[in-house]
Amino acid sequence: MQEIELKFLVPESRLKGLMRQTHVKSSQVKQLAAHYYDTPDQQLAQAGIGLRIRKEGDTWVQTIKAGGDGIAARLEHNAVLDNEQVQTMLDNNELMPDLTIYQDTPIAAALADFKLKKLVKTLTRLYVTDVERTTRLLTESNEDETDNCIEMAYDQGEIIHGTDDSLRKAIQEIEFELVSGDLDFLFTTAKTWCKRYKLCLSTVTKAENGGLLINGQKHSPAVNANLSQLQIDKDSSAPAFIRAVVHNCLLQILSNSSAIVAGSIDDDHILQLRIGIDRLRTALKAFTDFSDEINPEWLPILKQTATLLSEYYQLAYINAQIEPELQACGAPAVDWTTDIEDIKITPINTLQANDFQITLLELIAFTMSDPSIEPQTDQLARDKLTKVLSKQYKKCLKTNKKADEVSDEVSVAELVSDDTNVSTDVADNDQPESDLLSQLKDLRYISEFSTPLLSKKKAKKKTKRWLKRLIKAQKALEQLNDDNQYQQFYELKSTTDANALYGAGWFTAILTVDQSHIDARLAKFADSSTFW
Repeated sequence: MQEIELKFLVPESRLKGLMRQTHVKSSQVKQLAAHYYDTPDQQLAQAGIGLRIRKEGDTWVQTIKAGGDGIAARLEHNAVLDNEQVQTMLDNNELMPDLTIYQDTPIAAALADFKLKKLVKTLTRLYVTDVERTTRLLTESNEDETDNCIEMAYDQGEIIHGTDDSLRKAIQEIEFELVSGDLDFLFTTAKTWCKRYKLCLSTVTKAENGGLLINGQKHSPAVNANLSQLQIDKDSSAPAFIRAVVHNCLLQILSNSSAIVAGSIDDDHILQLRIGIDRLRTALKAFTDFSDEINPEWLPILKQTATLLSEYYQLAYINAQIEPELQACGAPAVDWTTDIEDIKITPINTLQANDFQITLLELIAFTMSDPSIEPQTDQLARDKLTKVLSKQYKKCLKTNKKADEVSDEVSVAELVSDDTNVSTDVADNDQPESDLLSQLKDLRYISEFSTPLLSKKKAKKKTKRWLKRLIKAQKALEQLNDDNQYQQFYELKSTTDANALYGAGWFTAILTVDQSHIDARLAKFADSSTFW
């Protein structure tokens, strides 16, 4: 069966109020003791598989979870075990899962890459969970006399290392699982609770948290864009295409936002989250007419979130990366910690905002909605993509030509907007016409999304070469833009700390270096024939 659920972290400030709503007369409380299994090198976890044996009340259940959409849906198989056999194995410290029960089940495909006999011999109990679960059913009657039903489960407890019970990780989360009925009821309910209790979406499973505990990590590494996970085919309709693209962006966004709302202050999580949002904004603007279900209110919220993340990231990056590099070259130390602490809205504050969390829920709901009921379902995406790409490509060439025409009077640096590392708009009215870096980023993302549908097998090398030249031109301008911003930060800082003059001068010197390599990369891009 497929499990569809949404998981949220609960902020301490709203915990008491939420507990009043979970612990009602109709709710049930269970103590869940679960044993999680994997190979010592966590081969199952790497394949996205979770395997456990859990005591649920008086019953022992073996559960495996695998596959799914990576966000809210997963394949799940539950098998009730014989209590006496389980107790005997527990007494002898021999409790192990039985993998033979998955033959001829939908889960079998997820285990196809493993040699089961060999896998069984290497399985070990890596960690256990001790959780108190409070459940409550939320129902709504439909006109067709069937009930919409959601199980709300609040879990509080801890994960315990399988061989060292002094190593533990706290669990405090709430889940909404669709038992029956419409998806809309699940998302409407989740949005109501999210608004009321400032819940934050998390895609981190208990199995993933257990793996982090085993590896001595607080959070999973930052997740980059992964276009191999973009699930589209040559005959994708326009509505199906934009849903697949949004889903691909959300895989990057949700993984990194989950780490940040759980407490991560890692620069890489912030950077990759911002990139994911940039990719999503580009897609929503470029492919806005591919679906009638795109909400125009998503874009300003995403833009504001990206801007706030950028403001924090820039200072954090200067403090963690730029400062050590300058000091290694003999620069006097500049303390940026106060500047960072003075930022009123930190990344976690930014992501905890209701409007951002509600937007994420609406985007997930959009990706899970049925594209075949839209009016444009008979329009193939590939028939519309060429026009989108050509329009953006011509826009880049026009801006690049303008840069060449004024090169004697205006430097390339002046043609790069101060906001280009935040914005990836296709056509923002508040962006200058000469925002070449922003336009190149947009073209890159649009091209990467479109390549699976437009790139011909015989022209793969041509497509790869074109994208490579585009990315080189974009990265060259991006570095120039970054250096320009670092110079401005140090210049401003020098008004209160004379030590910052070294950094300001350093980046001024870099910016005055001959930009011929940037011109060359832009020229190569402009001279390349397109792949569509």
